[in-house]
Amino acid sequence: MKKHIICFGDSNTHGYCADPADCADGGIRFNESERWTRLLQEHLGDEYLVIEEGLSGRTTCFDDPIHEGLNALDYIYPCLKSHETVDLLVIMLGTNDTKDRFYASAACIGIGMARLVKKAMATECWGGKAPNILVIAPPHIGEGMLRSDVAATMGTGCVEKSRLLARYYREQCALIGCHFLDAEALGCEFNQIDFMHLTRAGHATLAAALAQAIPQLVR
Repeated sequence: MKKHIICFGDSNTHGYCADPADCADGGIRFNESERWTRLLQEHLGDEYLVIEEGLSGRTTCFDDPIHEGLNALDYIYPCLKSHETVDLLVIMLGTNDTKDRFYASAACIGIGMARLVKKAMATECWGGKAPNILVIAPPHIGEGMLRSDVAATMGTGCVEKSRLLARYYREQCALIGCHFLDAEALGCEFNQIDFMHLTRAGHATLAAALAQAIPQLVR
């Protein structure tokens, strides 16, 4: 059986494209030759199966009062069980948690991520092996977001909170015993429309970095 890599995240894993001019098909989602999950599959080759589990608006553990079904904590168990045996779970979440309507500090979002990781670890999907999880702190939301059309729904506090997520994720990962990567350090490019979604180039950067890291994590 191929090594199963689940990429579990929000709109940046789903491949949302805020700038149709940046997408080959001119749509709202990058196609299979553009989004990082599919590029990662190409890099890793046939020995791996990269499974896309991205959902726009998804949070680590918060119920959204406006949109249903976005709480990752409610979905992680059936997700992992449906794709077992799991060799590596890659989680990139936290951007949506910074929205003002959740009233969560960066530290609380870090605790939410820890709660999600612990539930994933406790799910019987690892084929008798130790749970293998990589948490990615998403790139920082850009200051330009505050002048964009999404500012009214995101709120004013999310930019600063997004800058602190890596610190708290790193601390929680060390305590729990899972892998950690800070996507901000990779220089993944954001678009200049909402300043929080990856460009086509940003997807390629993330895919290339993960293609180097994952073979070291999956043995």
